[in-house]
Amino acid sequence: MTHPRRFRALILGVLLPLVAAGCSGLRTLSDPTLVVETNGGRELGVATDWGVVFLGRTARSGPARVTAWFGDGPSLERTVIEPIGPELCTVEAPIRLPDVPIDFRDPRPGETLLVFGRDARGPWSESVTVVEDPRVLGLLTTLPARLAQGADQVGAGVYSIPVGGDTRTKRLVGLAAGTIRLRTTAGEREYLAVVGPQELWRLVTARRDAGARRPWIYRDDVL
Repeated sequence: MTHPRRFRALILGVLLPLVAAGCSGLRTLSDPTLVVETNGGRELGVATDWGVVFLGRTARSGPARVTAWFGDGPSLERTVIEPIGPELCTVEAPIRLPDVPIDFRDPRPGETLLVFGRDARGPWSESVTVVEDPRVLGLLTTLPARLAQGADQVGAGVYSIPVGGDTRTKRLVGLAAGTIRLRTTAGEREYLAVVGPQELWRLVTARRDAGARRPWIYRDDVL
């Protein structure tokens, strides 16, 4: 057994880092994947119907720039980081972002999920399978080929897909936290560690003021 420590410790200390490139414009709602730029670097995040969520690996406070992609290109918004627990952060965007609902159900072992990320080449997605290991408390999946090749995509969204496979109705179940290597009967294997539904609840409790939030700003570059 190469990783006797539990999942929370793995996320904080043993995970191999998985960030993406950013840009700036806006208009038709399109992609909930965000690039969050902080004083410490870049990472990915997701815009949900409860607000923006990301891991805060590059910074857990201070200023941030969030790039969102709409139908006609990217838009860059300036904001401030707010931690909402030991593993998650949020920011408040001044405009409405293309968002997705959250699936708070724990995925079953063997269930197929989709990972959506964004790198210098643009958006990408790959299917993964939920796996179970008694040595790990938390959500594990098979490792996407893009990440097995060394792509740096910490914070990429992991989604459940409803029956029928329509990705337009996908729901967020977690954020890609890093890779973990475990010894199995077939030798050492790498998996994707995901900060999942149990932590995403923190975003809901942090948004108790959601009904009283400031109204969206409508600018010339926003339809």
